[in-house]
Amino acid sequence: MPRSGCRVGALAFFSLCLDSAVAAAPAAGAATSMPAGSIVQALVGLAAVLALVAALAWLLKRYSGLRGTGTGLIRVIGGAPVGQRERIVLVEVGSTWLLVGVAPGQVRALHTMPKSESATLPEAPQAADPGFASRLRRMLEKTQS
Repeated sequence: MPRSGCRVGALAFFSLCLDSAVAAAPAAGAATSMPAGSIVQALVGLAAVLALVAALAWLLKRYSGLRGTGTGLIRVIGGAPVGQRERIVLVEVGSTWLLVGVAPGQVRALHTMPKSESATLPEAPQAADPGFASRLRRMLEKTQS
């Protein structure tokens, strides 16, 4: 029955902590005050930690080297999401281009083609929808004239 001994020990420890917390608590009528300087110091410390986390995230994103910056034998040319967790990626391996499907737990070669020096990747087609800003501008111009 070692579990019952642990329970008794845990209850004894809890009651000891509770007794010390009650003894350290101020009386009901006593006012507790926290200096404004300590609050400001805590807020400045929190802001410094958040700024450090943001700076590290930016550095990791900036210098991760995952987006086509490879100079070795394998280089990622580009990629596009095709689902929530699936992507297709164009990879250059030596003088060959591989179109690879990437999903959680799977990587499959979809197509292989030789890399030609004169071949350029096609430009992404312009979206048929010009966007909210241009539609708003046209509507405003119509209402003003």
